[in-house]
Amino acid sequence: MSAHKITGDACVAPTPRRSRTCPARFLAGLLLANALAAQTVGVVKVIAKKSASKVQLPGEFMAYQSVAVRAKVTGFVEQVRVDRGSVVKEGELLATLVAPELTAQRIEGEAKVLSMESQRAEAEAKAVSAESTYEKLKAASQTPGVVAANDLVIAQKAADAAHAQVRAFEESAKAARSTVQALKDMESYLRVMAPFHGIIIERNIHPGALVGPGANSPPMFQLEQNSRLRLVVAVPEMSVAGIEQGARVTFAVPAYPGESFSAPIARIAHSIDPKTRSMAVELEVNNTGGRLAPGMYPTVAWPVHRARPSLFVPATSLVTTTEHTFVIRVRDGIAEWVNVNRGAADGDEVEVFGPLGAGDLVVQRATDELREGTHVKARLVAKTS
Repeated sequence: MSAHKITGDACVAPTPRRSRTCPARFLAGLLLANALAAQTVGVVKVIAKKSASKVQLPGEFMAYQSVAVRAKVTGFVEQVRVDRGSVVKEGELLATLVAPELTAQRIEGEAKVLSMESQRAEAEAKAVSAESTYEKLKAASQTPGVVAANDLVIAQKAADAAHAQVRAFEESAKAARSTVQALKDMESYLRVMAPFHGIIIERNIHPGALVGPGANSPPMFQLEQNSRLRLVVAVPEMSVAGIEQGARVTFAVPAYPGESFSAPIARIAHSIDPKTRSMAVELEVNNTGGRLAPGMYPTVAWPVHRARPSLFVPATSLVTTTEHTFVIRVRDGIAEWVNVNRGAADGDEVEVFGPLGAGDLVVQRATDELREGTHVKARLVAKTS
C-alpha cells in the first residue's frame, strides 16, 4: 500500500510502518498552530493636533425667577383677579382675602389707643396741678414758718409721681399704636401682590377657599419671570478649560428646527458635581419675544478649546462596552486594550484621553472580539474611510 501525505488538517491512510490512526497530539498541535496564526489588521497612527471643535451638550431652560406665591395671613379668598397664563407686573393685585378676626383685633387696638390717650391727657392735667401746687409751696416756703418743710417734700413727691404717671401712659399709648400698626400691616397682606414681572403658570385657589401661610398647603399661584431665561448646561470635566465669562454660545431648540440661537455665558459654578463629573454653567437668554419657555431642552454647541494639542483617533477605533471605552493598540505584534475617555468629535475623528502617545498604532476598525494579547500583523492604512 502506498503512503499518503497530510494535506491541510486531514490525515489520510498511513504507511505500513505507522499506525492507521492520526496521533491525538498531532491534531492538537495542528489546531494550536492555526489558533496562534497571526491575523492581519489595518492600523492607523494616533495623531496630535489643536482642538477647536464643538461638542453637542444637552441644556435646560429655567425661569430667571420663580416663586410660589402664598398668603402671609390666614383668611378666606374673596376675589381672584388672575389665572393661568396671565401676564402681571410687579405690585399688581393678584387676589384679595378677608379675615374678620384680624379686623376685629385692629378695631380693638384702636380703641385701646384712644383709651391710653385719654388717660395720658388726664394724667398730664394732674401733673400740671401737682407741679403748680409744688411751685406755690416752694415760693411760700421762702418766708420762714409759713410752710412746713414736710409739706414741701410731699408736694414735690406728688408732682414727680404725676409726671411718672404721664410717662407710663405715653409708653402704653405708644405700644398700643404699634400694635395697631402691626395689625394694619397684617391687613395689607390680605391684598396679595405680584413680587415681580412675570407670568402666572399655576393657579390653585378659588373664591371662598381658606388659605394661610402654612408651607404644607399648595401655593396660591406659581409665578415665573420668563422675559429672561437661564440656560443651564452641565459641561463635562474635560471641557471646562475653555469656559470664558461673556463668550457667546450657540444652541438649537427642537421647537424651531433649522433655527439657531445664541446667548452669553453669564454664571459659572466653579465646582464639579461629584456624581456627574460636570460643572453647571448658565447662559442668560433674552426672551422678550416669549418664543422660548422654561422646561425646554435645547442642544448646545459647546466650544472646546485645549491649551495643548489633543490626541485623535478614528471614530471606528473606539470600542464601548458596559464596563469601559478603549482602543486596541498594536505594539510588537501584540494587541493591547487601552482604556480612554471620549472627547469632542472632529469629523470622522474623535478626541481621546488616556495612556496613548502621538504615533501609536491603533486598530482602525476595532472590536472587542479582538482579545487583548492576540498576535496580529499590522497593516498601516494610509487614510481612514
